[in-house]
Amino acid sequence: MKRKYFLRSFVIAVIFFIISSFYLLPFYVSKPGLAKELEPIIQVEDGYDEKGSFMLTTIRMGRANIYTYALAKMSKYQEIHPIEAIRRENETDEEYNVRQLHLMAGSKLNAIETAYKKANIPIHYRYNGVFVLNVLPEMPADGKLLPGDRIFKADQNEFESSEQFIQYVSGKKAGSKITFTIERENKISDVEIPIEILPETGKPGIGIGLVDDKEIEVQPAVSIDSQEIGGPSAGLMFSLEIYNQLVEEDLTKGYEIAGTGTIDSNGIVGRIGGIEQKIVAADKAGAEIFFAPNEGGAADSNYQDAVKTAKDIKSKMKIVPVNTFDDAIKYLHSLEKK
Repeated sequence: MKRKYFLRSFVIAVIFFIISSFYLLPFYVSKPGLAKELEPIIQVEDGYDEKGSFMLTTIRMGRANIYTYALAKMSKYQEIHPIEAIRRENETDEEYNVRQLHLMAGSKLNAIETAYKKANIPIHYRYNGVFVLNVLPEMPADGKLLPGDRIFKADQNEFESSEQFIQYVSGKKAGSKITFTIERENKISDVEIPIEILPETGKPGIGIGLVDDKEIEVQPAVSIDSQEIGGPSAGLMFSLEIYNQLVEEDLTKGYEIAGTGTIDSNGIVGRIGGIEQKIVAADKAGAEIFFAPNEGGAADSNYQDAVKTAKDIKSKMKIVPVNTFDDAIKYLHSLEKK
């Protein structure tokens, strides 16, 4: 009898655990991810080899349930974020994922441009249209366009930038219609969408967020297989790996070098989120040096937080502040070979 009671209670508890784990709270939980070597991810045609390695660092992010929330509360290097701190207003999961992947795509373009400029190699851009990042609810594009759609014509007109595209659309009168030629899942189709005055801007539009779809053309060619990694924070490390394959000198000098930071087309390194968790990930991976955004020496910079975390976990990593791509290159030139 006691055994049946115990078994029944156990089954009920398991069912409750499974069901409750699917109940999502209005929070995200982030935790230390991985430090990945970039040489297998980035390939410059006929590029030079390296004895050490450059590594990107990641965090793991997911919606919280009651159990992951409770665990994060008890864990020093897990963080809880209100949903509005991660996702834009009315942004769906699909739109968030699309935005993160396009932020990564932009980061790769900036990294290639920065590295090839530094190596004095010409670069060229090819503009392919715009990608839809999000569709505003109850606006003209709602139900007609989806996140990830590529728009490459409007009324059969092609454009050389997203600015030209926006000027064309906003130049139309409310009540008129535009026929957009789009690509979705490798299929081409035309979609007719009316123009309305958008409440947020007071200007004519269709109610979408967008980003340029452009490709960079360089010789030697370069490929970056970032898979499903999203966000812009690998930009600095991408640019260092690309540049190291372009030049004969091995800037790793045999060291395991991790880091983080956005990069723009001028080589400026920007702030990222989750620096503490990335320090933990890099330390576990055996990194010896870590580049952190210095933000012009701000008291609350990523660099300052990285130094505190490295000290707290008793890491032997050398934390190096960088404001620009050139700062990182200068430091690497000063390193002695292992």
